[in-house]
Amino acid sequence: MGGARPDGRVERGNQTRQLVLGRAVHVASTEGLEGLSLGRLATELKLSKSGVFALFGSKEELQLATVRAAVSVFVEHVLTPTRAAAPGLGRVWRMCESWLSYSQRRVFSGGCFFYATIAEFDSRTGKVHDALAATQTGWVTFVEETIEEARVRDELAWDTDVSQLAFELIAFMELANAESVLHNNNPGYVKAARAILGRLRSAATDPAALPPAPSLDGVGPRLPRPVKAAGRKDPARSPSS
Repeated sequence: MGGARPDGRVERGNQTRQLVLGRAVHVASTEGLEGLSLGRLATELKLSKSGVFALFGSKEELQLATVRAAVSVFVEHVLTPTRAAAPGLGRVWRMCESWLSYSQRRVFSGGCFFYATIAEFDSRTGKVHDALAATQTGWVTFVEETIEEARVRDELAWDTDVSQLAFELIAFMELANAESVLHNNNPGYVKAARAILGRLRSAATDPAALPPAPSLDGVGPRLPRPVKAAGRKDPARSPSS
């Protein structure tokens, strides 16, 4: 007997869901998760409002699905490239470089999706707050684990305060994102890269293993030029397991 034929309605529903979430992550990164509404997304994407309501059911469920979709995109653009590098100091730099690239290239229209939405929900309670908090905790844990890998391989000083170093690297990256989004410019990414490399050199057992610091005249590692993201409606991928 042949395999069961896939249900076309389910397939169309999944495609519509990904289309909606692809638009939702960009809207949320610029206007916040509260800027989302099922009716608005249906209108913008020229979809049936009843069909979109059937897929998500409520604004909160749409917000939660949007956070999950954003996590999947973040994994693709930051975590996956980081994991492709060998554990150690090089992986720590790859992680930071990937994050700066993700923000500067405007993978999300409003810069870092999580920087924007965590600021929106940090003092609230509820499922959306909890989902964002869990995501932030997961990111910090990943940064700390990546740094610890370098420390146990003797590529960072044995007495490196892993938690403190992670805090500082994240702060450098997030400030670059905030400055770029606020002022619509890019010098902050070079400043952040220089600050990160300087901080890593101060803790590295072999500072020469790190690349030279970038400069505005193009000397050193080149950070990617940003792309304009206005009007992008790229479909977001579903969250990976």
